[in-house]
Amino acid sequence: MSIQVENISKSFGTFAALYGVSLDFPTGELVALLGPSGCGKTTLLRVIAGLETADAGRVILDGEDASDTHVRERQVGFVFQHYALFRHLTVFENVAFGLRVRPRRNRPSADEISRRVHRLLDLVQMDPLADRFPPQLSGGQRQRIALARALAVEPRVLLLDEPFGALDAQVRKELRRWLRRLHDELHVTSLFVTHDQEEALEVADRVVLMNRGQVEQVGTPAQIYEHPATPFVYGFLGAVNCFRGRVEGAHVRVGEARLPHDGQVDIQGAAVVGFARPHDLQVVTDLAAANGVDAIVSRVHAFGASVRVELDSLEGAADRGEPAHYEVVMPRERAVSLTEGQRVKLVPAQLRVFADQAA
Repeated sequence: MSIQVENISKSFGTFAALYGVSLDFPTGELVALLGPSGCGKTTLLRVIAGLETADAGRVILDGEDASDTHVRERQVGFVFQHYALFRHLTVFENVAFGLRVRPRRNRPSADEISRRVHRLLDLVQMDPLADRFPPQLSGGQRQRIALARALAVEPRVLLLDEPFGALDAQVRKELRRWLRRLHDELHVTSLFVTHDQEEALEVADRVVLMNRGQVEQVGTPAQIYEHPATPFVYGFLGAVNCFRGRVEGAHVRVGEARLPHDGQVDIQGAAVVGFARPHDLQVVTDLAAANGVDAIVSRVHAFGASVRVELDSLEGAADRGEPAHYEVVMPRERAVSLTEGQRVKLVPAQLRVFADQAA
């Protein structure tokens, strides 16, 4: 089932959760709604499910306006962060619940319910635990049961609200890989809400990055990570180094330093903010180098084949009197000569600049 939302707005009292959001989700995609807490991603998911009513705009499911369609008729499966399983029912009965409460004319036979439930439990690798109760399961196992229960009613759309948010880091990693494999097998149009950028980039076909009730950028994980459209996207996705200064020809003047930029802002004297990923910064030990921001090595973290170097400088924010902090990731062999307290220069291989709205 395809999903379109057109100009969706939703407020709670004086708080506007969504501002005119329009999106298109093709059939069979797994899409992440990503953003900080309070950005509107869960509200959008609940509007699509029919659990919330939009103040304005339309929800279109498979080409038909479903804005006034009751949640029971939207054929949507919903998975909550905290499982919402029935503690007094076995794993089998939890999954079977949505089938047993159907009106008699639409209810499968007992044999069909049993067949369908065992097939789903086998799919989520939980059939051997069919007779257990939720309190006897781990968090990861309970979330698998919650997903099986949502799939039991054969939804045309699967909506997941922070499905792994209550789990520890290792279990989250295992389950998100499992979810990706499950989606590749079922091809149910799926939207999941998360504030975990790694989770979104690893699992989703496309990512919708939201901020303050609006969409900042939509694209594949590679597109939004490698080509951020706004300063917010750059700052939210992954580690990033920030340089504030003013345009001087093909360079940005940062304190006494000059850094080459990408030319996106070419107005002479314009205040800009430049971004560079940790792997796009070079640490130069030659202090006579023409370009580069002066910095001091504060810590060197060695892990595996890579080394993370933390550096401090006053030059990157001299106009505000704040120390600037930087992070560089480099191969271990290039970091062997660096020591804490050493003075160096930082030269970005790529500096993406935007107009500095704060200035």
